[in-house]
Amino acid sequence: MSFGFFGIQFGWALQMANMSAIYEYLGASAEQIPLLWLAAPVSGLIAQPIVGYLSDRTWCCLGRRRPYFLIGAILSSAALILMPHCSTLWMAAGLLWILDTSINISMEPFRAFTADLLPAEQRTQGFAMQSLLIGCGAVVAALLPWYLNHFFAAGDRGTNGSGIPFTIEISFYLGAAVFLAAVVWTVVTTPERPPEERFARSQSEPQTFGSAVREMVALILQMPERMKQLAGVQFFTWMGVFCVLLYFPAAIARYTFGTMDKSSPLYADGIAWAGVCIALYSGVCCLFSLLLPRLASVLGSKMTHSLCLLCGSVGIISLLWVRDRYFILLPMACFGIAWASILAMPYAMLSQSIPAKHTGIYMGIFNAFIVIPQILTALGLGWVMSHYLHHNCLLAVVLGGFCLLVAAVLVLSVEDLPWESRDGIPLLQNQLSANS
Repeated sequence: MSFGFFGIQFGWALQMANMSAIYEYLGASAEQIPLLWLAAPVSGLIAQPIVGYLSDRTWCCLGRRRPYFLIGAILSSAALILMPHCSTLWMAAGLLWILDTSINISMEPFRAFTADLLPAEQRTQGFAMQSLLIGCGAVVAALLPWYLNHFFAAGDRGTNGSGIPFTIEISFYLGAAVFLAAVVWTVVTTPERPPEERFARSQSEPQTFGSAVREMVALILQMPERMKQLAGVQFFTWMGVFCVLLYFPAAIARYTFGTMDKSSPLYADGIAWAGVCIALYSGVCCLFSLLLPRLASVLGSKMTHSLCLLCGSVGIISLLWVRDRYFILLPMACFGIAWASILAMPYAMLSQSIPAKHTGIYMGIFNAFIVIPQILTALGLGWVMSHYLHHNCLLAVVLGGFCLLVAAVLVLSVEDLPWESRDGIPLLQNQLSANS
């Protein structure tokens, strides 16, 4: 049931770890990279609410959620295969639009898939397996270029015609195969039950584009108050995360491995080591997410999320002084703790407010609080880099750490939640596992 998420996370992690480097290999300057990444948040802003709404109302021969898994996987795999062969920046940016939109088509319905199929007494076990596979996918994908370089000497083959290292090219081919195979496994082995009678009646009612838009707008206007309160937290959290994801590989290559020459093997080694760091924080995220329910039951959800964000902030800011490649693993472990909470706690804090029949679309709407700060960062960070950060990639990463610090303070202003109620802790455990 959850194995498809291994493939989805595999493709997403390859994109996060390598796209900035691909842009640089194709000639992009540090100031251009945020704008070239604009595809990722914009596609999420558009695709996730629409796919969530449609999957809530779909039933066909493949079921309710599985058609979206499969369509997204096919498109994503094609984009992953083509990406290393881009010869210009506009080609890579266009393919990123396709890739990120396709990943969103597969990813969004998976949030509701487990809850659709499992009885209540089995959801914790099912969600824990999903968390494990998400973490495994991210770790393996992030390590892949480094592994190919050091154990198969793929780096000795140099670069392809586009100037992209063969280690990255092979990684994307493997990613395409893993993405499609994992999702197909879930589609083939996990049948969905027919929808309830009330859902079948609503599906048979006439539904025009205009009525669908009006319903979505009405749901946005009626969003839970807690979702509004979390908007500021999510804004600064994902602005910080986006700064880190955009510039961390380049910062490692330039300021840890000490080279600005993108054609140098040392620069490729730096990009590959950044993948090792990303694999580490993904692994820490996977393990720490298992501790979050117990920690939240002791400290409360707000304090838990605030402390985790603070831990990640301190780790990222400390990169200003850490230069040894092995010591960098410690700050990235701190970021992994924050990452576990970012993927889980906001959803747990929101969970009691979402109507079950609108789970898909409200998860998509909540995603807007993630992608809007990314869009603003993509539009403005290049200008900030040019005018205030002196084209320094490391300072852009550290700026992300300060954004996480602001988010850690803001989360304390969110209303307290009744997790101490009789059913609160089991619900929190299920929701944390589902969203990590």
